[in-house]
Amino acid sequence: MEIKKGEIIIECRVGDITAQDGFDAVVNAANAYLAPGGGVAGAIHRKACPQLYEECKKLAPITTGEAVITRGYNLPNPYIIHTLGPVYYRDKNPAEKLALCYKNCLKVAEENKLSSIAFCAISTGAFGYPLKEAAEIAIKTVLEAVSYLKSVRRIRFVLYDQEVLSVFENTLKSFTS
Repeated sequence: MEIKKGEIIIECRVGDITAQDGFDAVVNAANAYLAPGGGVAGAIHRKACPQLYEECKKLAPITTGEAVITRGYNLPNPYIIHTLGPVYYRDKNPAEKLALCYKNCLKVAEENKLSSIAFCAISTGAFGYPLKEAAEIAIKTVLEAVSYLKSVRRIRFVLYDQEVLSVFENTLKSFTS
């Protein structure tokens, strides 16, 4: 599914976050130390190369909601934007912190004059964020950002299966219809 909001294309696709050709940056749902791990972070580090972690060490630790940028190494993207999402049952104000992840990733993309960014479903895996609520926060935050984005023109949500895609597509439809 794809919609156009002003000059910006927002889309939802099932796919592999490490295989997003044509995007300036992909978003890593990182841990505080930006270290290789499981899920999205593990996949990105495995595909990018060991030098990614060497660069990440210099930027870590990061706090919940913060976003930092590194080179993309062996990914098809020049950059990776790393953000630390909230642990749903542990962090205070998880909704606010999840929204901050998306806002700060877009801010970093703008600061680096990137034209496209591909997000994963931040915090919905091991960090336990309920999918429907996470999708609502992600979509709402991105739609609110459209009014101030100057360089970013394409935003993709890369989702890991059809069920997650359906939740994100239905959420996007509900906010734009």
